[in-house]
Amino acid sequence: MTEILTIEELAALLKLKKSQVQTMCRARSRARMEHPIPVLKINGNIRFRRSDIEAWLEKIAKAA
Repeated sequence: MTEILTIEELAALLKLKKSQVQTMCRARSRARMEHPIPVLKINGNIRFRRSDIEAWLEKIAKAA
């Protein structure tokens, strides 16, 4: 089973501020992004699958 991350854990992994990750999540739902951050909503809480984040980072790296 893949690891599930909180916003704080993802922010630490990406070396970003928690508020930056929250902004990325909000932007994902407001506008069509080329590579939106993969989000899970569990009982109203935002979570992230580590495997989805790793795949997302690879996609972004290939697009750059």
